[in-house]
Amino acid sequence: MKMTVRQKIFAYMGLLVLIITLSHIFTYQIYMNLVFDEFRKEQIGTAFLKASPDHQMEMLKTFVIDKMKLMGVGIAVFFIATGLYFSLWISGVITLPLRKLVAAIERVAKGDLNVNVPMESKDEYGKVVRTFNDMTLRLREAEIVRKRMFADVAHELRTPLSIMQLKLENTQQASQNVSPEVLLRLHDEVIRLSLLVDDLHVLSLAEAGRLTLDCKSIDLREKLKQIVNDVKIEAEENGLRMSLSSCPNPVIVKVDARRITQVFINLLTNAIRYTPNGGVIAVDIKDNVVDQDKVYTCVSVIDTGIGIPEEELPHLFDRFYRVEKARSRHTGGTGIGLSIAHQFVKAHGGFINVVSQPDEGTTFTVYLPSELYRNDLTL
Repeated sequence: MKMTVRQKIFAYMGLLVLIITLSHIFTYQIYMNLVFDEFRKEQIGTAFLKASPDHQMEMLKTFVIDKMKLMGVGIAVFFIATGLYFSLWISGVITLPLRKLVAAIERVAKGDLNVNVPMESKDEYGKVVRTFNDMTLRLREAEIVRKRMFADVAHELRTPLSIMQLKLENTQQASQNVSPEVLLRLHDEVIRLSLLVDDLHVLSLAEAGRLTLDCKSIDLREKLKQIVNDVKIEAEENGLRMSLSSCPNPVIVKVDARRITQVFINLLTNAIRYTPNGGVIAVDIKDNVVDQDKVYTCVSVIDTGIGIPEEELPHLFDRFYRVEKARSRHTGGTGIGLSIAHQFVKAHGGFINVVSQPDEGTTFTVYLPSELYRNDLTL
């Protein structure tokens, strides 16, 4: 039976009281038998037999009281010692999981994240241990992500820097004037490097909750028409068809137009990059969608691309994460576009869902708090 720590303490204390009570009764009976045996041997004689009944009772009473005083001291010492021993034992049993947890916490404090405390009970201590193990697991995962992020940042920065260095070294060795073509290539790499640094800076601000938004009410339908038209040329060059569907009425949302434009640019260019020739990319807008008692405006970006394995989906919004084999640095991009989109939508109070099947396509759905829901909150 599952017991809480409080119930265990109550049960142990009840057991302690029962042990002490039974010990007292047993000891008292034995001791009283010894007292009366001693009285019979020492006091019952000619003088006792000649005394009156009242005097005999007084002699018995005096003898027993004297013996009981001695017994009282002995019993007090015995039960105090017994109580302390059992209290020490009970406290040791109850606090054993806590001591193991404290030892594990000290190891974590010293930097050892490979700690896993065995969960030996299902009470409050068990819940604390399970939470601690989950925490250390997340810390290990975060440490792996941190190391991987530094490696990815170093790789992304090293590529344009290496190209620039190589071009400059070749120019120096040739001892000739720099041609416009070389300068243009160097300028392209500088722009690429600058954009990557800017994206990392903005992403860090968003993750820290310090991203400044200039939110205004806009017609999301018109904004998406503009965005689709901007990327349609690239889609057609890749042999793709694009479509936009929405309700006939304006879809009003309060967003930072510049940030939300980057969200959908990132999602659409991602869909174009991973949709084969002849595929279709559709943008679908739905207004007043209720999810968990909140009203959202939903925008789905649906492609017929290569899809994403189910085990990869939880990591899609991690920085520099790419699905193995099918998605690599050779296909373009820095691997932080989806991270930026996720953080920008989150900063607006919304979220992104993704559904995908390999070789069947992917659907990203952006949930933005509806202007109707925001107005309800202010009433």
